[in-house]
Amino acid sequence: MIKARGLFNNLYQPVEIEVDPQTNNVAYHAKSYSANDLHWGVPTNATVYGTALNYKGELEKMGDLLHNDPYKAPPKAPILYIKPLNTFTPHQSNIPLPSDVKELQTGAALGIVLKKTAAHVNASSAFEYIQGFTIVNDISIPHESVHRPAVKQKARDGFCPIGPWVVEADQLPNADNLEVKVYVNNELKQTNSTENLIRNIGTLIEDVTEFMTLFKGDVLLVGTPENPPLLKEGDQVQVEIEGIGKLENSVVAE
Repeated sequence: MIKARGLFNNLYQPVEIEVDPQTNNVAYHAKSYSANDLHWGVPTNATVYGTALNYKGELEKMGDLLHNDPYKAPPKAPILYIKPLNTFTPHQSNIPLPSDVKELQTGAALGIVLKKTAAHVNASSAFEYIQGFTIVNDISIPHESVHRPAVKQKARDGFCPIGPWVVEADQLPNADNLEVKVYVNNELKQTNSTENLIRNIGTLIEDVTEFMTLFKGDVLLVGTPENPPLLKEGDQVQVEIEGIGKLENSVVAE
């Protein structure tokens, strides 16, 4: 069991718990529970920042498109976007499928949770600013363009499952090499690793805080792997990140 913080049942704020990332079991007040037997809330209510094109395979898949207008070259700084509060939804909740959309796109992401204000942070000291790590499913409506903010595709209600909990940073000594898996209806559809990030955790925090301040509770997503699985109505999706656990949600018609 490892140390984490979670918000569940009738609690008003996240509390200290112990979790087993392999079984998704939880220990609290000397009692053990299955995560799916508890009613979870989102373990953060601050800003969630997504990072685009930070997996090597994702950038390679773009190919010649990176050299087209308006950019004409691969990005030299992190490409960021915001998942607003309306998108937040917890473990075991439903992801709404809009009536005019046939499929949704998963976005398996490691979420870095900040524990204090971070501005102009050096990569070498970045982990001093991290409270812990959580699992995020950065849901979006499939789209091609990266030249304009995909607000309509990424910022729908319920398009950002988060949780179930936040694992304390010192419980994950090698967060730059965590296996990330996506299951759809219990079938493995995607496998990758944070080892394949273009900017690892320290470098990403350094590059982002060079031009913007992150605050306590903010969540910075490291990015999503290439070839994300697609989801249809009735599908159950599970994002599993090594050392953290499993985030499960179901797709239902809006």
